Amino acid sequence: MSTGTGADSAPGHPSTPSVAVPAGKNLGMFSSLRIRNYRLFATGQVVSNTGTWMQRIAQDWLVLSLTGSASAVGITIALQFLPMLLFGLYGGVLADRLPKRPLLIATQAAMGLTGIALAVLTLAGHVQVWHVYLAAFLLGLVTVVDNPARQTFVSEMVGPAQVANAVSLNSANFQSARLVGPAIAGVLITAVGSGWAFLLNGLSFAAPIAGLLLMRTRELHPVTPQPRAKGQLREGLAYVAGRPELVWPIVLVGFIGTFGFNFPIWLSAFVSDVFHGDAGTYGLFNTLIAAGSLAGALLAARRGQARLRLLVAAAVLFSVILLMTAFAPTFWLFAALMVPIGVFGLTVNVVANSSVQMATDPEMRGRVMALFMMVFTGGTPLGAPLVGWITDTYGARIGMAAGGAISLAAALGVALVLSRVGNLRLRVNRHGVTFVPSRPRELATAA
Repeated sequence: MSTGTGADSAPGHPSTPSVAVPAGKNLGMFSSLRIRNYRLFATGQVVSNTGTWMQRIAQDWLVLSLTGSASAVGITIALQFLPMLLFGLYGGVLADRLPKRPLLIATQAAMGLTGIALAVLTLAGHVQVWHVYLAAFLLGLVTVVDNPARQTFVSEMVGPAQVANAVSLNSANFQSARLVGPAIAGVLITAVGSGWAFLLNGLSFAAPIAGLLLMRTRELHPVTPQPRAKGQLREGLAYVAGRPELVWPIVLVGFIGTFGFNFPIWLSAFVSDVFHGDAGTYGLFNTLIAAGSLAGALLAARRGQARLRLLVAAAVLFSVILLMTAFAPTFWLFAALMVPIGVFGLTVNVVANSSVQMATDPEMRGRVMALFMMVFTGGTPLGAPLVGWITDTYGARIGMAAGGAISLAAALGVALVLSRVGNLRLRVNRHGVTFVPSRPRELATAA
């Protein structure tokens, strides 16, 4: 997502997990935007991300309208992420083997065509729920290759010193679009129907394709593509397995991605069954989450460092607030809690993403990031139908509370493992959650 041996962006192979991963000199919140190629990339992405959020809202609402079932929404989400679970590691192998820029041009074009096809079916009045399922699955197949290629292309644009900042700005970009996309989708769905949201999403992919075509290739920091060879998939898995600083962030985001990030299911159920709202209400909740996520992304960009203790603390706070939100007694309290959910959920994502990238050698980054995304989003096919069933059977509040409880258990479990593997102890006080070195007596006992 750089050239060289990886020393600038990856620590050695320690026997204990790194509590703080160096991120290079912090040059400012928007320092990556000084780089022309990254500005082109970011501009194109904000347009297509806005379209993507429009389609997400329209897709969820269309499925709910066609079926009246939160489980059906869960199935749609599961189908979109099932290819990542099944083929995600192979996508990482391709991302390491192929030049990133032409690969991304192809994947972005394919995503645009998927949106246009769904728009044609919807606007013609022929759309059925299986059409939405198929479109979601095809989009997921493209994402298998697009996601690791896009993640690893970041460092090729900005260089290793700016990776943490660029990853944070990518998230800020995505969440900025999330502020606008749901609002536009809510208006379009209410006024003219879901089909127009699908069409605008399909056309929006022209912007990132144009940005990729306009880049100056001589200013990139390309990683030499890996030659085709046997055992590259196993090599990637073995590389991660031997590094605790990679394993445990991936495990944590896997649990939270599978059970804690099921907002399309929960929010659609709260809107229809608890608050008796409409597509505009659904869009409002998503916009409030986006506002918090944008704040979290900008704070991460300003910080410029990725610390495992921050990852654990953010995961704990995200889970606790999710539990509080599940039982919020009023509409406006529920809405207000969307903002801190966005802040801490985004912090988990950004800190895990940037710490894993910076701890990985460049020639392995495609496979490692594919594993990261496979675990983070690929668990959705397992979690979404289960969470959807719980939500349908026991209600929206119990469904959300179950997700929060599992996420909290995972965060506390990873904190305990990190503290033991790294000869650290977890300290919780009024300043927050931190890892501190074990006292000499504890170390002597452990020895």
